[in-house]
Amino acid sequence: MFSHITLGTNDIDRARSFYEPVMATLGVAQPFALPGTLVFGDMAGTKLFVVSPFDGGAASVGNGAHAAFLAPDRAAVDAFHAAALANGGSDEGAPGPRPHYHANYYGAYVRDPDGNKLQAVCHRAPDAG
Repeated sequence: MFSHITLGTNDIDRARSFYEPVMATLGVAQPFALPGTLVFGDMAGTKLFVVSPFDGGAASVGNGAHAAFLAPDRAAVDAFHAAALANGGSDEGAPGPRPHYHANYYGAYVRDPDGNKLQAVCHRAPDAG
């Protein structure tokens, strides 16, 4: 449905210290390297780019915007949230069911060190893994 998501950062080294362990909890690799850019995803599929804004201005967050990442199971959602908090992120919603979305929805929300809102979500039933 989409090619990639790009999020801004004001400190690529700080972003690396956050994103590498957080994305690892979801099994998301770095398929290639670009100077001054973090790339997560796979060569043939969707990707997340984290980079300083191309116009040289300060990175800022979008009000009402967030990036949601699929987790293979609820344990990965929990690990995503814990890794985010352990690596400079902040809590925006602890891991747990969100039945107002649908019966099997299990998610957690965090902010990265630049304030970008992120989510990990599992849509599978608890016994489905």
